[in-house]
Amino acid sequence: MTQQADTSLFNNIRIILVNTSHPGNIGAAARAMKNMGLSKLTLVDPKEYPSLEAISRSVGAVDILDNVVLAKDLQQAISGCVWVAGTSARLRTIEWPILNPRDCVRKSLEHIEQGDIAIVFGRENSGLTNGEMEKCNALLHIPTNPDFSSLNLAAAVQVVCYEYRLALMESKATKHKGNKCRYDALANSAQLDGMHTHLQDALDYLGFFGTNNPDIVMRRLKGLFNRAGTTQRELSIIRGICSAIQDKKRPR
Repeated sequence: MTQQADTSLFNNIRIILVNTSHPGNIGAAARAMKNMGLSKLTLVDPKEYPSLEAISRSVGAVDILDNVVLAKDLQQAISGCVWVAGTSARLRTIEWPILNPRDCVRKSLEHIEQGDIAIVFGRENSGLTNGEMEKCNALLHIPTNPDFSSLNLAAAVQVVCYEYRLALMESKATKHKGNKCRYDALANSAQLDGMHTHLQDALDYLGFFGTNNPDIVMRRLKGLFNRAGTTQRELSIIRGICSAIQDKKRPR
């Protein structure tokens, strides 16, 4: 007998395409999603959309295109998400965890019952910027043949969506039972972004940065909080510390 996936959890998975150049890739990605039962597609500032080419390449997944969410930037696209992974075609020398698709999917499913999770796919030619990666909890890297590593956007979406379907069919999602305090839930992207801004303001008030570049320091701190999986309770403590710093007389 064929196993059935828990389709209710598919509604908590967002596929996000950033600044897509070719509308045909949007349609092909929608088709790949529908093949595997996913339906929530968000487009960040696409070069050309709506598009007849996108409809043509979707081959029956027009319903996904009809319900596309358009966002002006990645921050808006991931609003409300509790866990985000950004795809990277190359291994980068930064502090973010780098996971293969299977491990990334299983890690994300640990948080799916707390809110939306998202997989972000970058531009066809240049991928995601460092600033966009700072908004992610992890990087997803699809290991390909090093002699021919270029992977079409829709093919990459297909790989990830297949892993979601496979994991949910095998009941890999972790069930969190019991009456947990809501403040033990993961902080979402908007809450983290607010905390990062508050922390930078507090450190600047202290004169902490000195001659150091604040952007570099904050990039490392954001990586720290993303890897830690900061909860709402922990976030409140950190913001309380920042407020206490700012309430004190400014140091010389």
